Amino acid sequence: MLLSEYARQVKCTDRLSSNDIQPVLMGLFGEVGSIMATVKKHLREKSAYSGYRRAVEEEFGDALWYFNALCQRLGVGIQEVLSDAVKQGGYDESVVASHLPNGPIAHVSSASLLPADNQNLMNLGKATAALLHIKDKDSTDEPRELLCGFANRYLQALQASQVSFVDVVRLNIDKTRGRFLHAEPKDLPTFDSDFLDEERIPLSFEIRFKQRSSGKCHLQWNGVFIGDPLTDNISNPDGYRFHDVFHFAYAAILHWSPVFRALIKQKRKSDSKVDETQDGGRAIVVEEGLTAWIFARAKELDFFAGQETVSFDLLKVVQEFVKGYEVEQCPLKLWEQAILEGYGVFRQLRDNKGGVVVGNREARTIQYKEE
Repeated sequence: MLLSEYARQVKCTDRLSSNDIQPVLMGLFGEVGSIMATVKKHLREKSAYSGYRRAVEEEFGDALWYFNALCQRLGVGIQEVLSDAVKQGGYDESVVASHLPNGPIAHVSSASLLPADNQNLMNLGKATAALLHIKDKDSTDEPRELLCGFANRYLQALQASQVSFVDVVRLNIDKTRGRFLHAEPKDLPTFDSDFLDEERIPLSFEIRFKQRSSGKCHLQWNGVFIGDPLTDNISNPDGYRFHDVFHFAYAAILHWSPVFRALIKQKRKSDSKVDETQDGGRAIVVEEGLTAWIFARAKELDFFAGQETVSFDLLKVVQEFVKGYEVEQCPLKLWEQAILEGYGVFRQLRDNKGGVVVGNREARTIQYKEE
């Protein structure tokens, strides 16, 4: 992949003003700071920081995204800037290769960072600070020189951090497009399309929530009570007794919910491996734990009332929670939809002390219906 292709792929994820470079500069400065913070943590914790490689690749990718956005606003192609930066040298060109117009960008195979390479990161910080003097493309005689200086320091820091530029680019494309763009329905996973009907999550379903005088919430599907009656299980009532709606939102929108499969007894038992690893007890615990964690964050945000987005930080934790399970294939934009729609129905259930939840897998929607 050429860097021009990278710029094309991420252009549609840029939601910042095209006429104002200040937010871009602040974003770039912040991401370089995050690179330093990640490396500092690695130096402090060494092998105990098991997520170092992924974390540092992500931070370098975020910095690249903002740098590309800056180049676009200054009317300079990022591939041209990186080509000039390569000519400046300062690193082992036999190790740092690149997908530039004239040849390959940064592939490094080693996995550890050496404390002696701290200076590369300090130099990157200085080069980033120099960019803050740019106000617009006409505010300095040499904006391109400052851009090339940053790019050169970026490549040096990348090599010092022992990560692959190719991996950085690919991860950033997947991350940004998965976060901000709606995927084509045909490109989304379904997880159980190859199984018999009795082992699939229903294409459509209606679940009745009924809060009785005891305060407990009961669930009913196809006229049959399912699951255990629930209370909020907390001293200050917060509506958690209706939390099963989130599992139903996952089922309808993500096409994933080990909890829902267990409730309606439609696990994929014909495949013992899938039954054990995707529909079993551990997967159920992961889903319940994730749901409880999101709920705790949602309480601080009035359960997402009036919100059209979910914070990137929250979504990244979701991504970490489900790593190793089939649902990790779902883009973050789809998770955002499942969370916001699920909480929209939750607020109606809570306010009305019950109702009917309608899930539609084909449309990937979940809705509230009064009884």
